[in-house]
Amino acid sequence: MDISSVLQGGYQHPLSRSWQAQRTLTKNMFMYPIFITDEPDARVEIASLPGQCRWGVNKLEEFLGPLVQKGLRSVILFGVPIHCNKDERGSPADDPNGPVISAIRKIRSLWPELYVACDVCLCEYTSHGHCGLFRPDGTLDQPPSAARIAEVALAYARAGAHCVAPSDMMDGRIKAIKRALIDHGYGNKVTLMAYSAKFASSLYGPFRDAAGSAPAFGDRKCYQLPPTAKGLARRAIKRDVNEGADIIMVKPALPYLDIIQDAKELASDHPLACYQVSGEFAMIVAGARAGVYDLKTMAFETAESFVRAGCTLILTYFTPDFLEWLDN
Repeated sequence: MDISSVLQGGYQHPLSRSWQAQRTLTKNMFMYPIFITDEPDARVEIASLPGQCRWGVNKLEEFLGPLVQKGLRSVILFGVPIHCNKDERGSPADDPNGPVISAIRKIRSLWPELYVACDVCLCEYTSHGHCGLFRPDGTLDQPPSAARIAEVALAYARAGAHCVAPSDMMDGRIKAIKRALIDHGYGNKVTLMAYSAKFASSLYGPFRDAAGSAPAFGDRKCYQLPPTAKGLARRAIKRDVNEGADIIMVKPALPYLDIIQDAKELASDHPLACYQVSGEFAMIVAGARAGVYDLKTMAFETAESFVRAGCTLILTYFTPDFLEWLDN
């Protein structure tokens, strides 16, 4: 056998196998998505998202306290308004007494060192369930949509969020948010994480059940990216870098490892995040329950694939599990 053909000597021991990884998983890499409802004492299980709940602000201490003790470093908040008057511009999104702003203040008071990111979108708060504002002819009106998203992001920054993460996919919203943060003194205080390559995926179903964010009509294919659009994803990543994003995100994760690799190339000086979305999580859990594979083994395999592709931050509902698994 030719000398160059022999590779197995380099990974014949468990320790030497670990050296083959360019990066290894750590607790700091995991951000936990949590759903906050405007019912303060709520703890409502989400049937399509196993083990996940909608939480009221008064339940956050008992819910997050044990996870913080285990090493939880960051969360991302999604508002689930139940008792509000939704309108065409998503007015409840930046309500100072709404679920997200209330949760920011609660978490910051309980755990000052816990990093708090906030998803910024309008779909949970608009009467039509879409992520932007419409013209009279029924088409999306991008400039006022971006301006409205920027208002919401600024409100979260003022409430104490460490990071704002617009998921709406409106053109120009990164620049609008960055400008608003700079103009109001938050440009060097708050991170802007862009859902840069967010695809119109079939994997969002459990999330929409959790957040009540399904559109009242039509779909989101005119602003979320087509699954086949590799070139468009690359353009969106470069646009968001140029508009001032501090972190680039790809969503979903596992079907788009090639896009994660592209993002690592195109935004090589930026942290790179991916979102292992609700449908990915639910599929992995379902497969494990059906005996197809071991849950922990498959969770690690997927997370390690994200890191191998270039990610430094993973948003996943497996975060509580990894806090335990990484201790063992």
